[in-house]
Amino acid sequence: MIESLLLSVTRVSTLLGQQQLTSATGFFFERDSKLFLITSRHVVLDEANDHRPDRLTIELHIDPANVAATTQWIIPLYRDNQPSWREGLDSGGTVDVAALELDRSALPSTLLLRAFTAAHLVASLEQIEVGTPVLIVGFPLGFHDTLHHLPVARKAVIASAFGMR
Repeated sequence: MIESLLLSVTRVSTLLGQQQLTSATGFFFERDSKLFLITSRHVVLDEANDHRPDRLTIELHIDPANVAATTQWIIPLYRDNQPSWREGLDSGGTVDVAALELDRSALPSTLLLRAFTAAHLVASLEQIEVGTPVLIVGFPLGFHDTLHHLPVARKAVIASAFGMR
C-alpha cells in the first residue's frame, strides 16, 4: 500500500532541444475536474539565470500492481509561441508558482496518481505560525527512491513570517 501523499508529487525534468537542463518537483492539483501540474515558476522560466526550457517531462506511475512501473510524460511549455502555463500573482507581482493543465484524455489509462484539491488548502493564513511543523515531500536535487521512483519526505518548521514577501 503506497501512501497517497507519495503519489501526489512527481519528478520533473526540464529540457531544451535534446539537452536535459535541471530537475525539480511538481505536484498534482485538481479543480473543477481539471488536472494541473504545479511547480515553481523558475522551473519553467527563469529570466535571471537564462533558464528557458521548451518542455518538461514528468514521471508517472502506470501500474497499480507494480509501483516501480513508470513512464515519462512530455509537457510542451509553449503553444503557438505562447506560454502554456498559468502564473501566480499577488499585490507584489509574480509569485514563484506555475500551473500547467494536463490533458486527462491523453494520459495513460492505468495511472497511479493522487491530486490535491481545494479541500486540502489552508482556510486562513493565520493558521500558519512560526514554528508550525511541515512535511516536505519531493525530489531535492533529483534525489529519490530509484527502485520505486518515489519521493523522499523531510520534516521542517515554518521559520519566518508566512505569507509575507
